[in-house]
Amino acid sequence: MSVKSVSIRIEEEMLAKLSSVAAYEGRTLNSQVLVLIRDAIKNFEAKNGPIEMKILPENNVKPERKKK
Repeated sequence: MSVKSVSIRIEEEMLAKLSSVAAYEGRTLNSQVLVLIRDAIKNFEAKNGPIEMKILPENNVKPERKKK
């Protein structure tokens, strides 16, 4: 599976807040966005049934760090 890039338009304040959340969680902004996307897909599938594709998180996000 290849990894693709996506650009989005986002308000400056929203980007700053999302960056703060990512830093708090010990993630990069990119990794935080991927976590949110995976959660959205999981919620969608819980309500609507599985999407017939295999998504490999290890291709998209570094493993989460254990919190101390």
